[in-house]
Amino acid sequence: MAFEKYIKDKQAFVFEIDDVLYPEKDYLLQVYYLFAQFIEYAEQISSVEIIKGMQHTYAFSGSEGIFEKTAEQFNIPLKYKVNFDLLFLSARLPLKLLMFNEMLNFLQEITVERKQIFIFTNGDPIMQLNKIKQMEWHGLESYLTVYFAAETVLKPATDGIQEILEKHNLKKEALLLVGKVKSDEECAANAGIEYLNVDKLLLP
Repeated sequence: MAFEKYIKDKQAFVFEIDDVLYPEKDYLLQVYYLFAQFIEYAEQISSVEIIKGMQHTYAFSGSEGIFEKTAEQFNIPLKYKVNFDLLFLSARLPLKLLMFNEMLNFLQEITVERKQIFIFTNGDPIMQLNKIKQMEWHGLESYLTVYFAAETVLKPATDGIQEILEKHNLKKEALLLVGKVKSDEECAANAGIEYLNVDKLLLP
């Protein structure tokens, strides 16, 4: 398995969440679905058409500004932006968020080897906690220690990594940061710890 050498060499593993442990689109698309249902109830606009429109927009231009684009397309009053934003923080999803199989196997093997797992995420703490609560952990949740970068300084600043090292009496060479985006890579470099892009584990 691709991750075996990392488990052998390291004592603790730090993970971002979005597109690292699970596909972020699985959260976004479910929130869009719930928003479309809400607008159908509030404004009698077809939720089927709204969700189709949002899926199309997301596929072609991502999540940035998707409320505004959808509101313009379907003549949705802008006052509902607050409801849209709140859904991201507190949505109760129709379906559990499922981890990438490779990452589930990785985390399970880490626990078998009695090594430590940390979540260190840059996102809004309320939203990220909502995601964590609705992920299917297969019993791994009791082995996680969660840190929110927003409670110290966002990555690529290293304050959160330093807190992990100090609180858990770890040496830099014992830690591996698994991420996806530039801020993860730069955080690891700034902290002097090894970095692994998750694509190396997910790509065949």
